[in-house]
Amino acid sequence: MRTTFKACRLAMLTAFANGLLALMVMLLAEFAISGSLNMATPYIWAGLLIWLVIFSGQFCRQLRLCRCDQER
Repeated sequence: MRTTFKACRLAMLTAFANGLLALMVMLLAEFAISGSLNMATPYIWAGLLIWLVIFSGQFCRQLRLCRCDQER
């Protein structure tokens, strides 16, 4: 159970950082194209989708790494 929480925490941190960076890049591109900083709804949905994809991949990876480390 402890390894699951550790994997979830590490995956959450990674996904949050990458989702936030992706959102910032989208806003920077929007500002470069239109000259205004409008936070459109599709940007928020795209950021959440990126967060979800990265979280699910990182959770599986971190869980496997934590279990392998625990067996040693």
